[in-house]
Amino acid sequence: MKQMMKQQCPMVFIYLSWAIFIGGLAFFALKGHYAFVLLWLVVAPLAQWAYIRVFPVISRYVGYGSVDDQQAREVGQAPAKVILYTALGCPFCPVVKRRLLTLQAEMGFDLEEVDVTLKPDLLITKGIRAVPVVEVGEQWLVGHATSEQLAALIRNSLSPTAVSAITETERANIG
Repeated sequence: MKQMMKQQCPMVFIYLSWAIFIGGLAFFALKGHYAFVLLWLVVAPLAQWAYIRVFPVISRYVGYGSVDDQQAREVGQAPAKVILYTALGCPFCPVVKRRLLTLQAEMGFDLEEVDVTLKPDLLITKGIRAVPVVEVGEQWLVGHATSEQLAALIRNSLSPTAVSAITETERANIG
């Protein structure tokens, strides 16, 4: 059986993609190919945008497995504070964000999104090495998550003694 990659975006890869973008601009500018600079300025971001848009369809073919959702079976009001840490260029972040927005309408929690792309101090302080990260109280869920996993995380946050096994596992995977 083929081993699937973790369904998360390591920050190293996010920064590498930005370095390639800036490096391409510098390369074409230093060579004096200003038409290619303009082309690179348009094509590279469009390619990244297209990749993120079609990622849910192609994820299984590029080694990440399916990102299909599993609907939450048990949804109730959860007056919790949920923080979603994202990064520009992560294809999993919009998927998790959409699911959280849907759950927010049903569960009534507060949702805050924090883009950590240009916040290395926050990455170090929080110990975030991959995104998306969903933080509810002291519990974290790192990477792709289904609506069922997200709802369970948010429900469990209401009880100070309840710690989801998946969040402990995922938190251990950060390091």
